[in-house]
Amino acid sequence: MTEAILLVGGKGTRLRPLTVHTPKPMVPAAGVPFLTHQLARARAAGVDHIVLATSYLAEVFEPHFGDGSALGLHLEYVTEKEPLGTGGAIRNVAERLRSGPDEPVLIFNGDILTGLDIRALVATHQSTGADVSLHLTKVTDPRAYGLVPTDDTGRVLAFLEKPQTPEEIVTDQINAGAYVFRRSVIDTIPAGRPVSVERETFPGLLAAGAHLQGMVDSTYWLDLGTPAAFVRGSADLVMGRAPSPAVPGRRGDRLILPTARVAPDAKLTGGTVVGEGAFVAEGARVCGSTILPGAVIEPDAVVTDSLIGSRARVGERSVITGAVVGDGAVVGADNELRDGVRVWCDARIPAGAVRFSSDQ
Repeated sequence: MTEAILLVGGKGTRLRPLTVHTPKPMVPAAGVPFLTHQLARARAAGVDHIVLATSYLAEVFEPHFGDGSALGLHLEYVTEKEPLGTGGAIRNVAERLRSGPDEPVLIFNGDILTGLDIRALVATHQSTGADVSLHLTKVTDPRAYGLVPTDDTGRVLAFLEKPQTPEEIVTDQINAGAYVFRRSVIDTIPAGRPVSVERETFPGLLAAGAHLQGMVDSTYWLDLGTPAAFVRGSADLVMGRAPSPAVPGRRGDRLILPTARVAPDAKLTGGTVVGEGAFVAEGARVCGSTILPGAVIEPDAVVTDSLIGSRARVGERSVITGAVVGDGAVVGADNELRDGVRVWCDARIPAGAVRFSSDQ
């Protein structure tokens, strides 16, 4: 198996304001664009040709990755003029594939951080003679996901939309967002219109009698669709909980990029990343957070489980917990932002303007 499709066209609306200026796969996780981790893991599994299916802010990808040679890959880019959904995006790049009709093509969603054994998924696909093989993972609470029950051999029995009642929860297995397609199956997806593999392609193949195989791999898996999940994924990469050969430094409690500056008495813990050109001042405490390039954390500020955007500034003594501060935004001194707050790009919050507790 030598080629793959990476679906990187989504708008990342759940991640805004992180994705106002940056497509979701290009938001830095553990010091590099998240897409870098996916490309590096694919390369480590033996993939050498990858087609990127782009749409939103498509012009950002090629200037960064070029032809892929720096990663040992050959990269190509195909841009959708109008969003085509997961299935439509796969079909739209089909002409760039080199595989023969019966050869396997690996497909990744561009927002999943996973420890999936890619070689094992391909081996399962080939040994079972499947038309499509799906990575499945088990979750404690499957209500937010589509369920994929299988028989004793792993053959997929159905695709069930998000269950609404306890009786509908017939399995804890969900579609984990990585697939192997027989090349000829890709050509059966309708061209030139939006298609969802989850809602149309997979159920249609099943109804037509195709062989869809599930492989349960319950290693690390995280959907990076929300800011809280993205911050956690970055921290897990830094601490080594999530595997990637692309983390630019040693695994541990913190990752400080080469041109970042951190005051000697500042405290960085919990997989915190301090990006290029960023500055963490004296007395600041940053835990489990991502500080993007050029951001400034002023003296005695406390940042926990949060993402501070490029060139943003957190003022003295401000406390940021479970929040996102967009690119170029300024949070003045003595503010308190908590649990899900999103400060938009270039916004200005005056000193002492927002609090969740007394100012005494």
